[in-house]
Amino acid sequence: MKAATAGYLLAVAVAVLLRGAAAAPPRKPVDVPFEKNYVPTWAEDHIQYLNGGREVQLSLDKSTGTGFQTRGSYLFGHFSMHIKLVGGDSAGTVTAFYLSSQNSEHDEIDFEFLGNRTGQPYILQTNVFSGGKGDREQRIYLWFDPTKEYHSYSVLWNLYMIAFFVDDTPIRVFKNSKDLGVRYPFDQPMKLYSSLWNADDWATRGGREKTDWSKAPFVASYRGFHVDGCEASAEAKFCATQGARWWDQAEFRDLDAQQYRRLAWVRKEHTIYNYCTDRDRYAAMSPECKRDRDV
Repeated sequence: MKAATAGYLLAVAVAVLLRGAAAAPPRKPVDVPFEKNYVPTWAEDHIQYLNGGREVQLSLDKSTGTGFQTRGSYLFGHFSMHIKLVGGDSAGTVTAFYLSSQNSEHDEIDFEFLGNRTGQPYILQTNVFSGGKGDREQRIYLWFDPTKEYHSYSVLWNLYMIAFFVDDTPIRVFKNSKDLGVRYPFDQPMKLYSSLWNADDWATRGGREKTDWSKAPFVASYRGFHVDGCEASAEAKFCATQGARWWDQAEFRDLDAQQYRRLAWVRKEHTIYNYCTDRDRYAAMSPECKRDRDV
């Protein structure tokens, strides 16, 4: 009886330990006004503030687009934005939400929303630059109309992985694969940026579809403005609290089983381009692709 009880307690202890080490979704974003974390970058007259700064609209016309950026720079964290994209005929326009460092061998983590003709779906393109190397584009069709309602687009970035989320669904993971010879963003602080601009030389069907300026102004709307990161100066090479923040903990170092099932669904049902499978462009598959479950 004692042996059975001891065995049961051991099994419970192991289960608790395993459950404690299991993966978990990122913490819920906290909505704040624009001015808490962000400032205009350019063409401030094309930015409109609503509801006491809790909602912002960017406007693009033939004269200029516009954009904004965070006040600080960050090494790791969780960053989220609620965005309602340009409605109607948005061909030629790009709405971007991304992190970027300022160095020549820069790091960058991109969401880019590529506009399209009325009735045709938006394309969401993601990319990761590390040490100045990008060319890791993936493109998906979203499973909803992103112009009708606000949806959340977020990045979880720690020393172990970069995870892209649309609402609560992971659409991409880029893991730290330095052991495979792949550079990983870990020592260059990045600011967050968002912009609305004209890119009709490439954005829609490779530049064959041009921006219809008779439909201007084009408007993208934002709210949320969530930033939960380790703030650092532009010269800092480390986060002073590395290892102590919630995103450093074991449960946030990978996706859980349910999240991987959702990621597999995105890969199967919604992915229209993946650099990992592009043999015309790359003779050999990049070493991180299998680890990131891109194939």
